[in-house]
Amino acid sequence: MEELVKKIKAVSTAFATDADLQVEKGNKAAGTRARKSSLDLEKLLKEFRKVSVEAAKK
Repeated sequence: MEELVKKIKAVSTAFATDADLQVEKGNKAAGTRARKSSLDLEKLLKEFRKVSVEAAKK
């Protein structure tokens, strides 16, 4: 679970960086990276929820 949290933090940081570049500087490539990161983040958060619920049941 620790490794999953580390991945979530890394992807969310990458998302924030790319989203800021798109908003502030109009960087289209950063927008593409931010959208990809948001999809990756969604998958990781769903996995975290699954793992968290399993841990709570124990």
